[in-house]
Amino acid sequence: MLDSVRVRLTAWYSTVLAVVLAIVCVTTYFIVRQTSMQRTDADLAALADSFLVTFQAELADEGSGPGRALLSPAHQAMIEHRSENDGFVVVGPDGGRIAASDDAALASSGEAGETTNRQLARALEGDEFRRFEAIAASGTTRLDTIRGGRARVRVYARRFSADGKRLVLIVAQSLHGQYETLETLRTTFVWMILLGLLLAGTGGYFLAKKSLQPVMAMGAQARQIGATNLHARLPVVNSNDELGQLATIFNDLLNRLDESFERQRRFIADASHELRTPLAILRGEAEVAMSQKGRGAEEYLESLRILHEETTRLIKIVEDLFTLTRADAGQYRLTPAEVYLEEVVADCAHSVRTLASEKNIELKVEASAECLVRGDQDLLRRMVLNLLDNAIKYTPGGGRVEIACRASDTGCEVHVMDTGSGIPAELQSRVFERFFRADEARSRQGLAGGAGLGLSIAQWIAEAHEGRLELVQSSSAGSHFAVYLPGHKAVPPAAS
Repeated sequence: MLDSVRVRLTAWYSTVLAVVLAIVCVTTYFIVRQTSMQRTDADLAALADSFLVTFQAELADEGSGPGRALLSPAHQAMIEHRSENDGFVVVGPDGGRIAASDDAALASSGEAGETTNRQLARALEGDEFRRFEAIAASGTTRLDTIRGGRARVRVYARRFSADGKRLVLIVAQSLHGQYETLETLRTTFVWMILLGLLLAGTGGYFLAKKSLQPVMAMGAQARQIGATNLHARLPVVNSNDELGQLATIFNDLLNRLDESFERQRRFIADASHELRTPLAILRGEAEVAMSQKGRGAEEYLESLRILHEETTRLIKIVEDLFTLTRADAGQYRLTPAEVYLEEVVADCAHSVRTLASEKNIELKVEASAECLVRGDQDLLRRMVLNLLDNAIKYTPGGGRVEIACRASDTGCEVHVMDTGSGIPAELQSRVFERFFRADEARSRQGLAGGAGLGLSIAQWIAEAHEGRLELVQSSSAGSHFAVYLPGHKAVPPAAS
């Protein structure tokens, strides 16, 4: 049962509410109890003051003279302050009682059955009160709570003088009413906690259920999403709350997965297409060579030449695919070192001069500035060669290809410009996609074309070196690609 989030939320909420209610109720109960006891103590002190004033007045009315009796003034004071919950005891200097409330009640009524408070009377006659009375007779002002049967009584003792004698006045007040009030308060608190927990549990469960309905809807929708319908998305009820943000994040994840699956499907389809063509040529040439037994040596050499070219192209495609696969998996390890980029550019330009001269293309190199970077020299060379090869392939005969290596405030830049026919504006955003070739716009002039992986590999190499590769501009006048790499300061050799 606790496997349900709704049940756990309700249980936690109810538990916290129960603790809070218990703390509030217990605190309130003890505050009320303490306040009531303080008020009782104040009433006892005020009642003692009033009793003594009346007692002294009654004693004065008795007149002066030796041997005046104290019983009659005490009884009169007790009768005047007679109350259902209050009782008085006057203790003499020898510890014996001079007067008590019960005696005063009998003297005034003459009937024992009319005692105002039998529980209070029994408490005043109990052993616990007798012990308090003995202690009070020999001490000073004292407050205590005593038991008398089932009753509890608050007692207050005060020493005073009358007619030259040291007497003790004990005022007692029954706590029966207070304890009944506190009992009612306890019962009320218990029912209030139980009712609060019931309402909180019921309401909390339905609130949790309603709050988690979007999660249930998202879960039901997520169960229906698979590789065949990654275009489906989770419903977003309120994009500003936590559940809406979760659904938005999950939808963004689905977008990335959908794009990744789409790239993978396109990659597999394009790779299959690119591999199928050279394989078909290889198979066809082999079948022709084997079917015609009377062919001359020149014909066999031509077939072998075609087989060699297609095999070379196939190997290049497979190598490029392997490079990109390792790069995507993060398994291609760079070998970083200090590399002078202008030297790499000059060396690559020298390597492609033959290819450019075959098409009567002018190759212009500007690599005079010193540009030191930290990176993998082989990969940087491959990046520059891919850019030059791409520019030469798509530049018609008699055109021009320029490459420049420049230092900037942030690092080093390599610019490759050609005078080809350019890339249509609607296709420029796809120029770095794998296997993409704008063949309709950029003629290869009869040369064997690549697989459309060169720019993708060049872009990955630039990003692997914390740089970037951009298509700056492309029009009918030609295209301009630029590589931006962070610079590096040379470390001086250690002194021997």
